[in-house]
Amino acid sequence: MDDLTAVIKDTLENTGVLGDLRGRLRAEVFKALEDQTIERPKVPSENLLINELIREYLLYNNYHNTLSVLMQESRQPQQPLDRDFLCSEMHMKMPDSCPTSLPLLYGVVAHFTDQHSSNIGVEVSESNDSVVEQEVKQPLVTIIKK
Repeated sequence: MDDLTAVIKDTLENTGVLGDLRGRLRAEVFKALEDQTIERPKVPSENLLINELIREYLLYNNYHNTLSVLMQESRQPQQPLDRDFLCSEMHMKMPDSCPTSLPLLYGVVAHFTDQHSSNIGVEVSESNDSVVEQEVKQPLVTIIKK
């Protein structure tokens, strides 16, 4: 019987079902523990922006269990903030060549870790009867200073 239990547990773990159940259970526990009679303080606008960046990142990486707990615990609005609004509030400009599916958080990290460029493609130029290939780099994000 113990062998059967171990096989079932391993199967559920490998298929992700067990992880989903754990995530949903955590979210429900937070929901049950939250005292509805106590008025919680208003969430600062900075938290809304940070949580939205994290939400976008979690969705992109398919971390749905973690996202469900974040949404429940942070009281982030169910409707995501508009990406252009996020860029505006954070004084960011994404280049047109940057995929819109790429979370803004990647651009922020790249900016502050001196990895300002992302290999977008290869540029071919001719020099002395030979073809030279060089990487074309473009910034992932531009932080606009006030």
